[in-house]
Amino acid sequence: MRISLQPAFVLHLRPYRETSVLLDLLTLDHGRISLVARGVRQNKSRLRPILQPFLPLLVSWQGKGDLGTLLTVEPNGYPTRLIGECLLSGLYLNELLMRVLHKHDPYPQLYTIYQGTLLELQGAKVEEKRLRLFEKKLLEEVGYGLRLDCEVSSQKPLEAENDYHFLPEHGFELASESSHIATSFSGKSLLALAREELEDEICLRDAKRLMRLALAPLLGQSRLYSRQLFMRKVKVSSDE
Repeated sequence: MRISLQPAFVLHLRPYRETSVLLDLLTLDHGRISLVARGVRQNKSRLRPILQPFLPLLVSWQGKGDLGTLLTVEPNGYPTRLIGECLLSGLYLNELLMRVLHKHDPYPQLYTIYQGTLLELQGAKVEEKRLRLFEKKLLEEVGYGLRLDCEVSSQKPLEAENDYHFLPEHGFELASESSHIATSFSGKSLLALAREELEDEICLRDAKRLMRLALAPLLGQSRLYSRQLFMRKVKVSSDE
């Protein structure tokens, strides 16, 4: 099988043998794929500076199974320039996609969402709203979207003045006195997330907590490396 000029982004790359690299890519029509790029680590390789995260590409490859062979690659637009916290956020998006997406499952809408989120992260400081909405849409695209408008059992509409208990992989039920505070959320915050209007600081904080709970079953026990990098940066900044 040969695929030509497929829009793609590099999610991750690592050395392979003496002169090659293994690439994990997010493609428009073929989802997440893995390719071997032969000879790329040689100094004379023309592809070496192109195969970088956050640069829109057109990629051609061939092969069957889990590992294909890169044939050609060329830029497909201007690189997304991420710095500081925004760069760490971009790495976080890439790691999420690496951990959550199965290979060869196409997600064309998610590709567009990812590309748009990268553009929104170009700036001096991260808008956390962008990350929370990406996480929400990622869950929706892979079939784990949250029902943010009604209770899971009764189907009663959520009300802003009530608190609700989150049942991972199921939904929300009206909170009771025995509900754990770590899994309880205000109806106001849930409805704000449903409308994608996270302007209130409390709603934004609740959205972050909820997304961590919702993503946990998909991420498994291993901690996200990009999250650890961000925590180290915060610690260094506070020590200075």
